[in-house]
Amino acid sequence: MALKRKADFDLPENPASTVKPRLETPCDLAYPILSRPPRSSPAFQRPSQLLTFSYTPSRTLEFTDSALRYFASPPRNADLGYAYDRWIRRPEERGRLDGLLHAWTRVKRDMKREHEAAASKTSWKAPDVGVVSWRGVMTKILTAPYEERDGWELNVMTLGGTMYFEEHLSEDRLREKNDMEPRHRLQSYYGYAFESYCTSSDPNQRQDSESDATGWSGDVDTNVQWCSVAKTKLGDTRLIIGGEVDCVRGKYSGGTDNFVELKTSLAIRGAHDEAKFEKKLLKFYFQSFLLGVPEIFVGFRKPSGHLTTTQSFQTIQIPRLVRGKPGAWDPLICLDWGSKFLSFLQDTVKSGSQRDVWRLKFVPKVGVTAVVLDEIGVRDVEAGEDRVGFLPRWYWDDHVGTGEEVGKGINEKAAGANKFAIAAGWQL
Repeated sequence: MALKRKADFDLPENPASTVKPRLETPCDLAYPILSRPPRSSPAFQRPSQLLTFSYTPSRTLEFTDSALRYFASPPRNADLGYAYDRWIRRPEERGRLDGLLHAWTRVKRDMKREHEAAASKTSWKAPDVGVVSWRGVMTKILTAPYEERDGWELNVMTLGGTMYFEEHLSEDRLREKNDMEPRHRLQSYYGYAFESYCTSSDPNQRQDSESDATGWSGDVDTNVQWCSVAKTKLGDTRLIIGGEVDCVRGKYSGGTDNFVELKTSLAIRGAHDEAKFEKKLLKFYFQSFLLGVPEIFVGFRKPSGHLTTTQSFQTIQIPRLVRGKPGAWDPLICLDWGSKFLSFLQDTVKSGSQRDVWRLKFVPKVGVTAVVLDEIGVRDVEAGEDRVGFLPRWYWDDHVGTGEEVGKGINEKAAGANKFAIAAGWQL
């Protein structure tokens, strides 16, 4: 599952063997002109949480809050390289949607039960949804207008009028990411270590683990994650988005109002460093904006990995920090691009069948192209697993009405423990 991923760009070794001719031409979306901001941007509905779930150390998905963490102030000069040799690192893998699909299936099941319990005279109908995607994929799409280096590729399928997005990584690229250079691997660890210093399993008091590091709350295990699933809307397209949440400030009330995103960055030593950090704020902003996370807590570190200072940012105020500065990014351009991207894709995939797997390729400063994978390309996407394209077989069968019970294979030991309301959301 791909919840937080660095942008990558992977070209097929032999494009001719993995795609078949486009069904419509042109199937291209041109790069936006940044000097021409839109006169108006599409409305973005404030995200409304549907449910949460956890991944355990054994990577079991549970509809509980067992992996929920609470914010705790980190100690000064914390060593972000502490316990690096004890890091339990989940291998890089394909960006499968399975966990999110199990969650969305559960939401629809509960909505249907509530409808039937109300003895409504109308038959229940699943809500119309335009896109189901992990938050990381949507962040890449929305920030593409300002991406200068890293391209990306997506696999896209449509089923029952809903588009599903999966980040595409080839086997070669996965091996490359898993064989990360030691220096880059250590820098990646700093962010996870910061999370350990900034979180606790108890909302009321710090529970330090037995360690030599003050404030350390436990060794890093990236198998463990607490995830939120939210509904939102960009323009006329309804979105179901899932992503990892680092912690909450205070007690968890069942909503997103006190969610906190944790980030690390090199300490700012001058104007050049400040400009680089303000560019990073674009991705920080949309990562949190898409899930309704109101606060981003940043730890600034030395090159050695020792924490120097921290600063809290209110997500909704971040665009004001860069507005009017040379080379500043504009969230309205991103939202306008995102809306056009979704409209382009909806028009494109209409020309095919539900079994088609589309490959979207974004090239910085150029734009997006879309092609349909041939049988060889689809088999590569399936990777020998029981899937139709990248969708799990159980999910496909449920939607075409020929198969197994929805949600097969999920640990339901806490069934009924998570009760939630489907909030209406509002315009930002």
